[in-house]
Amino acid sequence: SSSVPTGARYMSRLLISAAHKSSGKTTITLGLCAALAERGLSVQPFKKGPDYIDPMWLGQASGRPCHNLDFYCMSHDEILSTVGQYSADADISLIEGNKGLYDGLDLHGSNSNAALARLVQAPVVLVLDARGMTRGIAPLILGYQAFDPQIRIAGVILNQLGGSRHEAKLRAVIEHYTDVRVLGGVHRHPELEIVERHLGLIPSNEETASTSRIRQIRKVIGAAVDLDALLASANDAALAYEPLFPDTVATDEPVRIGIARDMAFGFYYPGDLAALERAGAELVMINTLTDSSLPAIDGLFIGGGFPETQMQALAANTAMRQQIREAIGNGLPAYAECGGLMYLCRSLRWQDKQYEMAGVIPADCVMHPRPQGRGYVRLRETAAMPWAGPRPAGEIAAHEFHYSALENISGPLAFAYDVVRGTGVDGEHDGIVINNLLASYTHMRDTGQHHWARRFVDFVRRCRR
Repeated sequence: SSSVPTGARYMSRLLISAAHKSSGKTTITLGLCAALAERGLSVQPFKKGPDYIDPMWLGQASGRPCHNLDFYCMSHDEILSTVGQYSADADISLIEGNKGLYDGLDLHGSNSNAALARLVQAPVVLVLDARGMTRGIAPLILGYQAFDPQIRIAGVILNQLGGSRHEAKLRAVIEHYTDVRVLGGVHRHPELEIVERHLGLIPSNEETASTSRIRQIRKVIGAAVDLDALLASANDAALAYEPLFPDTVATDEPVRIGIARDMAFGFYYPGDLAALERAGAELVMINTLTDSSLPAIDGLFIGGGFPETQMQALAANTAMRQQIREAIGNGLPAYAECGGLMYLCRSLRWQDKQYEMAGVIPADCVMHPRPQGRGYVRLRETAAMPWAGPRPAGEIAAHEFHYSALENISGPLAFAYDVVRGTGVDGEHDGIVINNLLASYTHMRDTGQHHWARRFVDFVRRCRR
């Protein structure tokens, strides 16, 4: 927003990006969050794009929920407001980019990390995978500087260094040919490579050793990066933004919504859970692996996750599966995304093993070696959508990422969405509607283009009445 609202504040911020994906920026951002938090600083993490796993780790490392910034389903003003609102009481905000600094969906890079850095006026710290590089690192940095003069590259962190001689050579080259500061040099650590690989596979809610992993990364990155220089390179300029949402919560009668949160299900955006609460929901956590019964709830939300890694334990908890099947059969309003949809099927098959699931959806869910649907989606609502308005004005922008697909579907299904872009359940439809259940492969974001949380809470309230 070009106008400066009364709520404009000064806040330190940096965007951590890379020359290309798989440069180690998640591990480095994680280490920076943990190292700065250990100093007693309040660190607010953000993650660009649709992602659940990295934000879980960043949130755990910093001690503050990590929020996603996504050009696809958020307006520019909404991104500014999200950064402003959640950074207002932080000492520094660290935004982890996705892919390379200038990589994007279109020719002009309108959704790139660089575009985000420009929008929120954040200097960029470039993580460079330095394997096999010496003098060639200088033209790389110079090219990244020259490509968009509006982007301020505040410094570089060299990663995957071969040793102290390699680091000294690169520092000398960068100092001689560029005006960019080397903020740190991370040497190749075999144990860090294992951790890095697992960060992208294992959400922190599933990994009991996540605390020790974060400690391990914090020690390496904290020692390898000049934290004082990093803090000095952050932008302290005022950020103009409008409040994202009012401080008041709904005055309607409250409802209790169960949230499946355990080692099988943990993919929830913090902003969406907060939106449910603002709409008047009291969130009740449910462990589908160990709880023997459903608590007293008016509605149920089973988010995404990795139910296939816990399918034996999910199947073993027959009491919970039966209670959920009966509750939805008796009209309990429920919403399931991806992993939740898989759990509600008759069975789940993965790696030659098959286990019974909740049996609400008349289909078998099968895991495949390759993704069956991935990336951004666009949906159009059908007349079968059970939640009443305010409906989205046009197509809904969301995302999906699933290796599973449904087989042996018995009987015709009603669908809440026509798929304009993406895969969904069958390439044409998504959002299975059974009684008061809506189950889809699509992951929603509660943003200005579609406030689904309010609609779901209103639906739960109407069903209870």
